[in-house]
Amino acid sequence: MGTVTALAGAAAGSTLDGLISQRRIWRGQSAAITDGIEQSTGWPALDAALPARGWPHAALSELLLPADGIGELQLLWPTLARLSAPKDGAIALVAPPYLPYPSAWHAAGVRLDAVQVIRTKTPREALWAAEQCLRSGACDAVLCWPQQADDRALRRLQVAAETGQALGFVIRSSKAAMNPSPAALRIALEASPRQLRILKCRGGNPPARAIPFPQLGHPEPPVQASILEPAAHGSAAVPGIRLPARQPFKAPRPAKA
Repeated sequence: MGTVTALAGAAAGSTLDGLISQRRIWRGQSAAITDGIEQSTGWPALDAALPARGWPHAALSELLLPADGIGELQLLWPTLARLSAPKDGAIALVAPPYLPYPSAWHAAGVRLDAVQVIRTKTPREALWAAEQCLRSGACDAVLCWPQQADDRALRRLQVAAETGQALGFVIRSSKAAMNPSPAALRIALEASPRQLRILKCRGGNPPARAIPFPQLGHPEPPVQASILEPAAHGSAAVPGIRLPARQPFKAPRPAKA
């Protein structure tokens, strides 16, 4: 009898609706797979263009840039402000290339004591740390800037985001747009004119037109993150951003082969 039940379940899973619900295939139309949870980007024009009406929940999103500092953080700040508002909100920045400027983050509404900055020594450690943060279930959002990330590494981050029910953001060079990616959403930021172009979105087709992205002012010049001295546990000592003892993230130590 148990065998019959298993076969019935397998048969149900092989139907079109079953395959879609298991995310083994994607629907090639505007119907979105949202899990009933909306994660607004904070930008109405972008929300309207996305099948999920916001960031894909518990998934990896890629931001592809021609250069650093063209608005990628401004794009994310409304989301990070919303996620950091609850008392237990937690945001992890893994190996950022520049020193976060606390005044700008605070002005954007992000609660600073919800932010943790994680320093790593190698690109491999950065990927490992990002995966652990996503998988842990302790972070609402994880931002990472991988220097080296192949399809396998990105797939691990995507699975980790699903496991930990977190929003994962991978910020990479626009050169990576030529390569396939398992990320649920890929957005290219363009500096001139200042606009967003959706390259891939789970649950629907990317819009043909770019989305204008308003100029939000000029933040303080970035400071190279390499000037930071590692703290006792390998996290960055960032003035103005307190690393809560409530949820410490130690420096990653990948297992040796």
